[in-house]
Amino acid sequence: MSTEATMTGVMTASAEAKKTFAVCFAALVATSFCFILRAFSIDAWGVEFGLSETQKGELAGVGLWPFAISIVLLSLIIDRIGFKMTLWFAAACHLLGLILILQANGYWSLYWGTFVLSLGNGAVEAGINPLIAREFRHDKTTWLNRLHAGWPAGFVLGGILAMMFPAGMGWRYQMALILIPVITYIVMLVPRAFPPSERVAAGVSYREMLAEAGFVSAFIVAGLMVFELARVFGWSESIKWGLIFALTIGYGLWSRSPGKPLFIVMALVMIPLAVTELGTDSWITSMLTPAMTDLGLNAGWVLVYAMAIVLVLRLFAGPLVHRFSPLGLLAISALVAVAGLLLLSKSEGAVAIIVAATVYSFGKAFFWPTSLGVVSEQSPRGGAITLNVVAGIGMLGAGVIGGPLIGKVLDGQMVHGVAAYDAKNNTQLVETLKIDRTGLFGDYTAIDPAKRATLAGEQKSAVDAADREAKHDALRTIAWLPLLMFVVYLGLILYFRSKGGYKPVVLDIKK
Repeated sequence: MSTEATMTGVMTASAEAKKTFAVCFAALVATSFCFILRAFSIDAWGVEFGLSETQKGELAGVGLWPFAISIVLLSLIIDRIGFKMTLWFAAACHLLGLILILQANGYWSLYWGTFVLSLGNGAVEAGINPLIAREFRHDKTTWLNRLHAGWPAGFVLGGILAMMFPAGMGWRYQMALILIPVITYIVMLVPRAFPPSERVAAGVSYREMLAEAGFVSAFIVAGLMVFELARVFGWSESIKWGLIFALTIGYGLWSRSPGKPLFIVMALVMIPLAVTELGTDSWITSMLTPAMTDLGLNAGWVLVYAMAIVLVLRLFAGPLVHRFSPLGLLAISALVAVAGLLLLSKSEGAVAIIVAATVYSFGKAFFWPTSLGVVSEQSPRGGAITLNVVAGIGMLGAGVIGGPLIGKVLDGQMVHGVAAYDAKNNTQLVETLKIDRTGLFGDYTAIDPAKRATLAGEQKSAVDAADREAKHDALRTIAWLPLLMFVVYLGLILYFRSKGGYKPVVLDIKK
């Protein structure tokens, strides 16, 4: 891709593209406000409503997987309803979801409020990703990285605002801060008009768009989505698998294609990618709380610091994208993420925590937007479908698998740690504290948070120590995922080298 082509692409859309970019950036900030403020509130939810670690993991998960419902379904109709209507739907979901959460009286009201917020987040990305790919189609990976700097920007701003609030004001005031970016992007959205998508402007048919994703990706999306819905509504195995195959076959008959092989690989690798990034972000504040408390600091500052690094890196991703290629940058990032997670799992002192958070941030910074860039550059004929389905699969993986999996590791390790204390001291503490629950991965035993809150003295110290080690173990478990991702990216790099090198596919669109 020539420099001249890149500059022409930017200049052609310069004035309107910058205004479009500003709206999209502000909307993405709103989605990360939802994420960070939930992360700050989730422990308070646990105390107020007596939630187990796995239930908290399920709430973290429902903040992610419904994203896929709206991003995938809206991608099927977005070229008909338009980008603006899509963002209006997102705003309505953000407002309604927030109202439900602020009026919560238990697990399920928190669940459904978070569900609606997540639908709004998916609607935002359903619109902004193809919109920016359209406006900056000659340098998609660079501009998608800049756009997704809005995610860490919301983390930094939302985190700082939340930590400025007096502790006694409660989590409801913190969650209400979501109104700030939501109202901002609503005001910016009112006067805007958006162009048609790249796929429509290039004259690519609807069926051709569906064929790029194909029925294999439909099976992945349907499987992850229906499994979670079956858990929530108690569907039988026959209903569950019947729905999965019906949705897959329906899409297959519609698209008449299994999907582009490269796209399927990128879609599958989004599952460990999203668990690595979003799953860890969901838990990192809680995981590092014991170590940071010892230092007299709020663990949220670690997340804010880490996200500030990601913000800067994404804004200036262009030179790295062009120097290493998008796949090269992803491979390097995966190795750095492994090192960062392992360091985080061992961090205790202030210096060690800061160093580990820095390494982890450098590792995860480019994962999400660069993956979107690869898909958009290699499958532009897939339009909104390929770009948004890969993001939807990532969110489903993090929400359906990642959150509950990390929670199960935490619960299991805590029970194991308390049992070890019992064996050493000839006590029955685990029998007093344990509670049996059922989750996505079957029956499990957890430490009852209400009973734990009544402990004091040596017993409290023992359970706190088990909690700390459980959180470290969860980080060590997650570190295997970016190692798997590195192997996949290396394979793709070798594949493109055999074809003469990585080259973006650029559609010829009508002016």
